[in-house]
Amino acid sequence: MCGILAVLGCSDDSQAKRVRVLELSRRLKHRGPDWSGLYQHGDFYLAHQRLAIIDPASGDQPLYNEDKKIVVTVNGEIYNHEALRERLTNHKFRTGSDCDVIAHLYEEYGENFVDMLDGMFSFVLLDTRDNSFIVARDAIGITSLYIGWGLDGSIWISSELKGLNDDCEHFEAFPPGHLYSSKSGGLKRWYNPTWYSEAIPSTPYDPLVLRQAFENAVIKRLMTDVPFGVLLSGGLDSSLVASITARHLAGTKAARQWGTQLHSFCVGLEGSPDLKYAKEVADYLGTVHHEFHFTVQDGIDAIEEVIYHVETYDVTTIRASTPMFLMSRKIKSLGVKMVISGEGSDEIFGGYLYFHKAPNKEEFHRETCHKIKALHQYDCLRANKSTSAWGLEARVPFLDKDFINVAMAIDPEWKMVLLT
Repeated sequence: MCGILAVLGCSDDSQAKRVRVLELSRRLKHRGPDWSGLYQHGDFYLAHQRLAIIDPASGDQPLYNEDKKIVVTVNGEIYNHEALRERLTNHKFRTGSDCDVIAHLYEEYGENFVDMLDGMFSFVLLDTRDNSFIVARDAIGITSLYIGWGLDGSIWISSELKGLNDDCEHFEAFPPGHLYSSKSGGLKRWYNPTWYSEAIPSTPYDPLVLRQAFENAVIKRLMTDVPFGVLLSGGLDSSLVASITARHLAGTKAARQWGTQLHSFCVGLEGSPDLKYAKEVADYLGTVHHEFHFTVQDGIDAIEEVIYHVETYDVTTIRASTPMFLMSRKIKSLGVKMVISGEGSDEIFGGYLYFHKAPNKEEFHRETCHKIKALHQYDCLRANKSTSAWGLEARVPFLDKDFINVAMAIDPEWKMVLLT
């Protein structure tokens, strides 16, 4: 995960303001320790802290179109960038970065291109021809993003609250699946799937269709130019991710660069069931397994740092973030920069125990919809910021747009545990 910061229309193009933006951008340096960039156009500033995953050699940001009139700072991954490049035959790309397509898509389609992106992303795009700009966040809110307003009428955008809270009169989370346009002066939802209305679906469960959709979601996330691994707790969700990754790794570019043996990672207290079951799965799959232990005191000692990075006081989120935060530091120390994780499945399939008490399939389905819509406040927040604290990227195939569409179209009666 990278870190982005934008200050837009602040009525101050002084050197002092540039220095201030640089200072605030450095607060996000943990997210992107590989390179820093800052673009200034009058009183518009776009800053970037890069974690290089795709095209590490030339993909530094901000990114531009051919004549550099359109400028973008992006956090995330665009998994279908190669297919999008093929559609943009009249455009010349400066880098091999997956995010390089965004400026060119805007040139071609205007503001209505965001739904074409398959990935996790937050970005700010500035059109210097008329000083208009757009801001967008991915469908579910896998990447973190915040918006703030300065007393001078400026709009601030940041991957984390610490980038803007000192300089804004008011700030809030940028809603997932939304786009902000300076031309219209407000937010609009670009992500409008069928399930969002919470209407009860009726498609019969087809295990082959569901399986293919999930395999596709995992395979597209094997796109990387750096070493990676999988988070493995031994539960069903992470075990499925690890199994599919291990099966399909051999034929990928990543395997040609880094080898065909998958690395898996688990963290837990001494004697915890996660450690036991993760090792059993790892042994079965033949992964190079890394087991990290921590103590209760280690967790207590880390809480202050965890709160600083995760930026919440929600007790459950902090409790779950602490081991992930500790593990991410260990993973990064091994030279790994990206991991694939199992967040989102419990929300989609009603995996939490209280779902057993659903009185009917209608209430069951509505609750899964509510849980998915709230993921950006909890599990996505944890997964994104616990890993980004150490310059590690987490990818979550269960939250793939296409997979969610398939899974949320299933008649919810198939997901229910029918107690007798």
